[in-house]
Amino acid sequence: MEVYDKYETVIGLEVHVQLDTVSKAFCGDSTTFGAEPNTHVSSISLGHPGTLPKLNERQIEFAVRLGLALNCEISPVSYFDRKNYFYADLPKGYQITQDRLPICIGGYLPIWVDGKEKKVRIHHIHMEEDAGKSMHDDASPYSFIDLNRAGVPLLEVVTEPDLRSAEEVDAFMSGMRQLVQYLEVCDGNMEQGSMRCDCNVSVRLHGAEKYGERCEIKNLNSMRYAKRAIAYEVKRQIDLLEAGGSVEQQTLNFDPGTGITSPLRDKEDAHDYRYFPEPDLPPVVVSEEYVADVQANLATLPWVMLERLKTEFGLSDYDADILYGNKEVAQYFLDFTKVNQNYKACANLIINKINPYCQEHQLSIAAFPVAQKVLAQFIELIDSGKVASAMAYQRILPVMIEHPEKAPLAIAEELNLIQSTDTNFLEDLVNEVIAAHPDKVKAYQKGKKGLLGFFMGEVMKKSKGKAEPKSTNQLLRHKLEA
Repeated sequence: MEVYDKYETVIGLEVHVQLDTVSKAFCGDSTTFGAEPNTHVSSISLGHPGTLPKLNERQIEFAVRLGLALNCEISPVSYFDRKNYFYADLPKGYQITQDRLPICIGGYLPIWVDGKEKKVRIHHIHMEEDAGKSMHDDASPYSFIDLNRAGVPLLEVVTEPDLRSAEEVDAFMSGMRQLVQYLEVCDGNMEQGSMRCDCNVSVRLHGAEKYGERCEIKNLNSMRYAKRAIAYEVKRQIDLLEAGGSVEQQTLNFDPGTGITSPLRDKEDAHDYRYFPEPDLPPVVVSEEYVADVQANLATLPWVMLERLKTEFGLSDYDADILYGNKEVAQYFLDFTKVNQNYKACANLIINKINPYCQEHQLSIAAFPVAQKVLAQFIELIDSGKVASAMAYQRILPVMIEHPEKAPLAIAEELNLIQSTDTNFLEDLVNEVIAAHPDKVKAYQKGKKGLLGFFMGEVMKKSKGKAEPKSTNQLLRHKLEA
C-alpha cells in the first residue's frame, strides 16, 4: 500500500462572496469593477478620522437570501465587530465583520461527486467588508494600493471540515458559484475576484478521530489553482509526517508558476485580531415577517431547476445538466417552451447552436439575434417534414442569424430546400436507385435489411435533400419487398 493511501485529507473552506450591490457596505461608493485605481473611494472607505459607517440594507437581504437557500437558521439579532490588523490595503487598521453572532448559523450545500450526493455542512455565514488590493510589479521596487475594493460588501461562508478531496472542493465551489448566480447576489466571476476561497487543509491517518494541524491556503480565485494547491499541500504534509516531523499551523500562499505553497505568516487565532464589538453600528434585527418575505421571493434553486427539467420537460440527464448549469440558459429554455412544445428539439437547438454561438460572440443568451417565436417556426419547419433537419441546421439557421427578420419558411423556399412528398417525383428517384444497384437489392431481399439506409442515402443524394424521408422510406420498403 502506498504511503499516501494511509492518510485521509480533511478540508474546510472559507468562501468569500462579493455582493452585487450598487454601493459599498458602509458608504455610498460605487462597487463597479474595472474603474481606474482609487476612483471609487471616499472619506469613509479611506478610513478618515471622525467618519461613521452606515449599513447597506441590501447586504442584509442578500445574506438572508443565501442563508435560506443553504438551509441556515437566520439569527433574529446579529452584531458587527472589529477585526484588528495592520495591512496597507486596510485603511482603517481594522475590518468591520461579524464574530460573536453572525447572521446565518448552520445549514448545508448539497454537492454531487461521481454521481453520489453529499451534504457539506455550513458552520455559519457572516457579513463583512472587503479590503483593498495590493499590486506588486516586478519592474518596480514599490507596491501599489488600489482601494476601489475597500469596503465592498462580502458574505463569508464558513464550512465544517467535511470535504475530503480537491474534487469535492471543486464541486462545492461550482455549486456555490451556481447558487449565488441563481439568487442574483453575486456574479460568481472568480477571475475578477467576485468569489474567492481560503482552503484549510490537514491530513490524518484513516480511522483517526482527531483532526491534524491545519494550514490555510489564502485567496484561491481559480479552481484549477485550488486543485493544484490542495494536491501539493496534502503531499507536503504527508511527507513531513512520514519523515518524523510535525505540521505547523500556518497561512500559506500558492504560486501557480512553481506549483508550490509557501508560508505567509503563522496562522492567527481569534485572539490575535483583538475582536471587539463595533461601537458605530447598532445590532442587526431581522423580523420573522422580513425572513418570510425574502423566502416568498426566493428564486428557483439550481437543484430544483435540475429536477424540473428532467421531470416536467422529460429531458435526459445530459441535456438537463447542461441547461441548468447557467441560470440565464435555463430561463431561456423555459421561455422557449412557451412558444414551442417540442422540448427535446428546443433543448438541442440551445445546446448545440444557440449557446455556442453566444459564447463565441461573447453575448448573453438573451441577446441571441433571432427571436424565440422565429426559432419556434424553425423547429416546426423540421417537425412538419418540409425541410430535412440537416439542411435546416446547415443552411437555413445561418441565414436566420444574418437576417433575423426573415421567416424560416421563406428562406427554405429561396434556397429550394422544401422537401417533396410528390409520389411521382419520389417514385422516379426510387426506381432509378434500385435499378442502379441490383446486387444490393438481392442482398436486401435475402435479409440484409440494414441496406435500407444505403438506398435512403442514394435517394437523398439524387434529390439534393428534397425527398421527404418518411414518404421515401415507405416507398423504398414497398419497392424492395415487392
